[in-house]
Amino acid sequence: MNIKTYKYDVAVIGGGPAGLTAALAAARHGSKVIIIERNDYLGGNAVSGLPFLGFLDKQGRQVVGGIAQEMIDALAEINMSPGHNRCPLHNSVTIFHPDMFKVIAMEKCQEAGIHILLHSELVDVNVTNRHITQIAAMGKGMRIHVEASVFIDGSGDGDMAYLAGCSYEMGQPDTGIMQPPTLMFSLGGFEEDKFFKYLDEHPEDLQPSESMQVSKGYNTAYFKSHPSYVFLGLRSRLAKLREEGKNPLTRDTLIYINSVNPGQIYINTTRILNFDGTDLEEFTRGAFVGMKQIMELTSLLKNEIPGFENCFILSINPTIGIRETRRFSGVKRLTIEDVVKERIPLDTIALGSYKIDIHSGLDDSTMLTDLEGPYGIPLGCIISNEIDGLLFSGRHISMDALALGSVRVMPTCMAIGEAAGVCAALAVECGVLPSQVPYEEVVNQLKKDKAILSI
Repeated sequence: MNIKTYKYDVAVIGGGPAGLTAALAAARHGSKVIIIERNDYLGGNAVSGLPFLGFLDKQGRQVVGGIAQEMIDALAEINMSPGHNRCPLHNSVTIFHPDMFKVIAMEKCQEAGIHILLHSELVDVNVTNRHITQIAAMGKGMRIHVEASVFIDGSGDGDMAYLAGCSYEMGQPDTGIMQPPTLMFSLGGFEEDKFFKYLDEHPEDLQPSESMQVSKGYNTAYFKSHPSYVFLGLRSRLAKLREEGKNPLTRDTLIYINSVNPGQIYINTTRILNFDGTDLEEFTRGAFVGMKQIMELTSLLKNEIPGFENCFILSINPTIGIRETRRFSGVKRLTIEDVVKERIPLDTIALGSYKIDIHSGLDDSTMLTDLEGPYGIPLGCIISNEIDGLLFSGRHISMDALALGSVRVMPTCMAIGEAAGVCAALAVECGVLPSQVPYEEVVNQLKKDKAILSI
């Protein structure tokens, strides 16, 4: 077997939104960085067609800046994003071209001098005396050994923390079931004007469920006002079609995201129930269920919904989009009480403001609860309290399941990632553990880097 060994200041596992920003922040602050990604691209769920939700709070105030905003600025410069749009349902929506996100992510990592390893799956973590001494990744018959002063787990599922033996929680408090994943896909040939005409004639199909809080103005006039929008509706029509035996799906709404490409939309409607995103067998089942739902949904839309008659499948996302898996134990823990009471402690390293958005893993319901303003995510939530030198970056940080319902959106995870990268770089520079870096130094550096930590 071909084996290569590398030594870096900072090693990042996972090149999704949270891992990407962590690697960029660490490298830009002087650390020698490697990023290891299992896919053949950087970006993770950011390249699925999903929009960025949560750049703005309910009041329209921007709560995420830094590298996340830099990415949108770069996309806007080449007309691949129209920027942020306030939304009566999601607070804000930011669409962008997913493939161009891939390109810009790669370019920025190369500019920062980051060693990028794609097609590489984490397979082993060696721990001695509470410290990761080496990790191993595999790809194309090659085994990669990496030593580092600081390790950042940006895998989303916390794969590195799991292999290191860290404690974790999974599942919602009432059921123990995790939020269901979605297999995203895109349609071409969508006739927006025809669909909007149908909605104007059937306003009942814009009525949300009782579990969703929506401000006034979520209508076709809003959709027409700005290209960055997400449509969520058709509850009445889908329910009627189900009664008639024409709708085999269990999802109660259609969700689509507008695109920068005319006639193209991204569909966020498939739902794979009772799913465990840490189980390989479940991934195989989920891929089959998701593809079957895509075919059924596309046929249903073409046959029954005005504006979709000429639609065709353009692409199916190569990976299932996971909303929830493991959450690990940190020096601090973010709770739902912290979120709803909008606490912003002195050691805040990122703000969150997106609604508490919890998809049921058992049925077709979704809970969407307003937050009036932002809350702060403390530095201790990204620092492992069991493994020295290990930082979390993304939706597996130390928090409870209800807090995850808000934290899990990509801009918030990117802000968390940037903080992890800054903390790692400061630890390397000072020759200390991340837990020994004063929070004031992390906060001050983030502010200099245009992160938003207060309103």
